[in-house]
Amino acid sequence: MKVIGLTGGIATGVTTVASMFKELGAEIIEADKIAREVVEPGTEPYRKIVETFGRGVLNADGTIDRKKLGQIVFADDTARRRLNRITHTAIRYRIDEEVERIRKSDPDAVVLIDVPLLLDTTGPDTFDMDGVIVVTAGKDSQIERLVRRDTLPEEDAQRRVAAQRPVDEKAEEADWIVRNSGSLEETRRQVTSLWRQLTT
Repeated sequence: MKVIGLTGGIATGVTTVASMFKELGAEIIEADKIAREVVEPGTEPYRKIVETFGRGVLNADGTIDRKKLGQIVFADDTARRRLNRITHTAIRYRIDEEVERIRKSDPDAVVLIDVPLLLDTTGPDTFDMDGVIVVTAGKDSQIERLVRRDTLPEEDAQRRVAAQRPVDEKAEEADWIVRNSGSLEETRRQVTSLWRQLTT
């Protein structure tokens, strides 16, 4: 079994690239999906988030309002570090469990762990991986996609992009790079070529 980290910058198209790999047969583990699950009401991280950030970050039904929490943590480095400390251990544990589940059911699988902050705060040594793929896109593309995708004011989108390490820096630490500034066809060609490398 191969376990590969998949990361990039915000709005570089990591989800798009993950979908392409999935179509080719990869198993995808989404850290963001797990991050939502570990902060559901009743969990320990949920309790700590409410304790730390107040009930103002909750929706009417008691679930966490990710948009409100995002506004707080993207505007304040200390708040972001606090949130990471609360959630990261639980997320790592769940990802490890998922990798083991796949290993038992398909020992020849290629598993991609989609972790947005793998080279920012998490660190590639967190998981036992065979390499890291970084998805890149130009800064202007990132901001434009973010404004369109999350209906954010441009200033907020710029702040979110600036809150992460530049994607070019991350690319220097990659084992493989998928450049996603061009057409979807160009991206798909790179993904298909890389899939052949990973499965031979």
